[in-house]
Amino acid sequence: MTNSRRLKLGLSFYPAGYHVAGWRFPGAQPDGGINLRHHVEMAQLAEAARFDFFFLADTNAIWDENLEAVGQTTWGAKFEPLTVLSALAMVTSRIGLVGTASTTYNDPFSLARRFASLDHISAGRAGWNLVTSATAAEAANFSKDSHPHHGDRYVRAREFVEVVTGLWDGFDDAAYQYDQGNGVCFDPRRVRRLDHRGQNFQVRGPLNIPRPVQGHPVMIQAGLSEAGRELAAETGEVLFTAQSELAAAKAFYDDVKARVARHRRCPEELSIMPGAVTVVAASRAEAEDQIAALDRLLPTSAGLAFLSGLIGETDLSGFSLDDPLPPLPPTEGPKGRQQVVLEKARRKGQTLREVYRSIALTSGHRLVYGAPLEVADQLEEWFAAGACDGYNIAPAHLPGGFEAFVRLVIPELQRRGLVQRQYTRETLRDNLGLPRPPSAHDRSAA
Repeated sequence: MTNSRRLKLGLSFYPAGYHVAGWRFPGAQPDGGINLRHHVEMAQLAEAARFDFFFLADTNAIWDENLEAVGQTTWGAKFEPLTVLSALAMVTSRIGLVGTASTTYNDPFSLARRFASLDHISAGRAGWNLVTSATAAEAANFSKDSHPHHGDRYVRAREFVEVVTGLWDGFDDAAYQYDQGNGVCFDPRRVRRLDHRGQNFQVRGPLNIPRPVQGHPVMIQAGLSEAGRELAAETGEVLFTAQSELAAAKAFYDDVKARVARHRRCPEELSIMPGAVTVVAASRAEAEDQIAALDRLLPTSAGLAFLSGLIGETDLSGFSLDDPLPPLPPTEGPKGRQQVVLEKARRKGQTLREVYRSIALTSGHRLVYGAPLEVADQLEEWFAAGACDGYNIAPAHLPGGFEAFVRLVIPELQRRGLVQRQYTRETLRDNLGLPRPPSAHDRSAA
């Protein structure tokens, strides 16, 4: 089994699980977002199960303006990703460590330096989940009167990536020699200043840290919109997407892979990994009982607030719960996610109540539930159909939901030869079968 043919797995870690009310489920860790021990235990469990990476989503704001509703969830209390991933690097040795950081509300130099630092600290296991920020609430935390338009955010993102990767490439791999005898720390002939002057940034460079262990930390994106697909096809190496039905997932997969080829890249250089919200039990009926129990713990106001934020910060509190989802204005926030949610709701004729309950559980991702063999079958189906290269596994509740997945489903996937039994490489990039980017010095020499 080669890296290019096996099912790749990430753990999408939400502190108490993906369900908005997961923190109230029996056995949950209610303070999980700020509990380092909880992060350590889940990362180590994922590593023991030979997951490719541990993934932390993030935003730079409380999810919704309705603080009363948000106060009924734990989604507003979690560590800054790179801080906690640096800690996890000390208690893990092989699993990749992926953190979310926005190109809209960060600076390229400081972000390039932070991810280079994580890559060195972890001995080559860092990954950057690049987002453009979907919520206007973030703008208000960064001295902005309004959130940039969707298209403008992606223009900035492209230039941001150009600057960050240029900074990572500023030092040749062999530039730092630490030659004490001759008094040479680094060879200045192997350094290239960036001297970038663009529409959004002016950055001289170089970084004040050697080139990352992997050359570049693995580039991960989460785009669904037209602009998001194009950016992923141009620069991404893993694409985390929200798909809930096989036909749509296959169409998305084929579209993005074709775009990768148009950018003169090998399609295997971008792994498409949709989210899979999992509920595993001894039987399908018991899994359904877990889902029903989670639904009973969800206040209506919290469910509506979460849905409102996910589809573009539209206030839904004044609409009838038993009527169809009302028409919504176009959003400058998460365009792709809004489209996925609206299309499914219209196609299935869902009421607002049905929509918010579904979204509170899955965030628009695929729900995979049942007995262990059923769950393994469902995961294999999309992979065999050419609709994905792997999954970002998102247990509905933690820690029990992930413990059940590892104990009951991973052995079956390993028995089928779908997932790895051992790590075969040292770095995240190598383990995913990705090429190492050449440095600027290597490119000029070629």
